Amino acid sequence: MPCSQALWKFTFFLSLFYFSGIKIAYIKNMNKGIYIALSGAIQKARHMDIYAQNIANVSTSGYKRGRLSFKDHMVSSDNSNSAEVRGRVMTEKSKEITDFSHGVQQRTGNPLDVAINDKGFFVLEGNKYTRNGNFHIDSEGTLMDANGMKVMGGGGTLTVQGSKIDISPSGEILVDNISVGSLDIVDFPDKNVLKKTDGGFFTSDVEGEEVSAVVSQGFLERSNVNVVRELVEMIRSEREFESYQKMIRIFDDAAGSSIRDL
Repeated sequence: MPCSQALWKFTFFLSLFYFSGIKIAYIKNMNKGIYIALSGAIQKARHMDIYAQNIANVSTSGYKRGRLSFKDHMVSSDNSNSAEVRGRVMTEKSKEITDFSHGVQQRTGNPLDVAINDKGFFVLEGNKYTRNGNFHIDSEGTLMDANGMKVMGGGGTLTVQGSKIDISPSGEILVDNISVGSLDIVDFPDKNVLKKTDGGFFTSDVEGEEVSAVVSQGFLERSNVNVVRELVEMIRSEREFESYQKMIRIFDDAAGSSIRDL
């Protein structure tokens, strides 16, 4: 084989390998683009779930709206392993955060409705905590919350049987002018120890601290959800989610075309 022909073949295969390498690197970068777009879509989908949950509980007394916090990290744009990373931002969920701001109090006139004026939570059986003071009495005379959980007072349940029920600002319950106990009200200086559960309850592995709260009989604390704001944010997140979906399809189609061309 003449030297010039051998050199031509060597140059041809070297060029093929070089340009194929460029395409492979290009495909890898497109895959990174898909991951970044996917992380954004997941973020917006989770946002929509939180907004929907907030809207669904707008009429739940004492409900505290949720929101999400996210953390970003850099994804290298050049497949290098260098300590200095320059590229695009990928987002991942960090945790759900509860907005513990107080809701507006609404007068109901029901003597078994109670609202906490400041900090604190009512204590329910099973180490559950709530701001929802929509109470009632069951057939056995036990004070219960709206979801059928026993309300705790003095470390035990409260029996409320009589014709006239008064609840003082300190939480003491009087039935026909006779004291039958006081509502247990505790607080958590670090609200991060509280975990929200279904029904608007909170649980914690840390024991709450007793507080001298002031309560209002015949009132309920409304949820702190602003339904208009939640709807606006939900619509915006839905549109951004759709944009991320389009980006994923574009990256996927481009990667498929590049693979077929290799």
